Amino acid sequence: MKIAVLAPPYLPVPPVGYGGTEKIISQLTEGLVKKGHQVTLFATGDSQTKAKLVSVFAKAIGNSGLAKGDALLPLLHYKECFQKAREFDIIHNHGQYLAMFLAEFSPTPVVHTIHGSYYEGEVPQEKRKVLSAFRHHKFVSISDNQRGGFPELNYVDTVYNGLDISKYTYNEKPRGDYLLWVGRIVEKKGPQVAINVAKKLNMPLVIAATVDPVDKPYFDSVIKPEIDGKLIQFTGELQHDSLNSLYGNAYCTLFPITWHEPFGLVMIESMATGTPVVAYNFGSVPEVIKDGKTGFVVNDADKMIEAIEKVGQIKRIDCRKRVEDKFSAERMVEGYERVYKKILASRY
Repeated sequence: MKIAVLAPPYLPVPPVGYGGTEKIISQLTEGLVKKGHQVTLFATGDSQTKAKLVSVFAKAIGNSGLAKGDALLPLLHYKECFQKAREFDIIHNHGQYLAMFLAEFSPTPVVHTIHGSYYEGEVPQEKRKVLSAFRHHKFVSISDNQRGGFPELNYVDTVYNGLDISKYTYNEKPRGDYLLWVGRIVEKKGPQVAINVAKKLNMPLVIAATVDPVDKPYFDSVIKPEIDGKLIQFTGELQHDSLNSLYGNAYCTLFPITWHEPFGLVMIESMATGTPVVAYNFGSVPEVIKDGKTGFVVNDADKMIEAIEKVGQIKRIDCRKRVEDKFSAERMVEGYERVYKKILASRY
């Protein structure tokens, strides 16, 4: 197949540090190339790929919420893809909502993977209006839970995100006794909960996180005062090798989200190294973690503390096997191949 993969222009593909969407786009693109497809990746010029790379911008324009407030530059990037639509059998949009307007007029079939929540109160109403206007388009959900936020969309299938597991080192005997929290510092991802839990257990907590300028007031007022460099440690944003080691040597990873996160790469990255995850029962969490086998799914901080005290019961090899069996890059690529074939077959 001749496949166009459309990435957002905010970060390179793959990202240097934080950037779950771009990680997945990279895994998918390289996997499709490996399967023999003719793939064109529309991404910024500082991206790395074995596919044909088409760029409007030589470098990523920035992932800050401030930068994302300007729609005009991304539209230049998306326009480049849809102007070339007739060169492809199918276009796979990861560029979120703006690209839908151009997809409406595409002579080539388009499928959308939206890497965010659709739930009322978790996404601006204007985006829900856009979804409603284009609900006849073809969508792939990245978890079954994601569909609950907007069930009337025209879903083709659910395809879980996947990792190149060879890049994650399995660690049967971690050196650390610390708890780990990874992500972007924002209240709904639960860094304050993780801090409170660590304090109650008197266990070290390592926070490996990026701080977006739009979230800096929350970080400065709520999180930063808790960081003492001993019980509560802050590493900032880490690149893959450092993060891989941090995951693999942790006692467990905490994921106390309070929103319908549609997937949550942190969970499978942690489990790929053998480290169990203790998470709140929101979003895709029950689909990703096998409760009692690769971690624990809990409803509040008290239950999280109880679960952490039971983490020793978890066999770390079961965590790794869960990712190998269900969340590998190969499995994700095969899922999207089925989606493309199903869409193309429906045209005739």
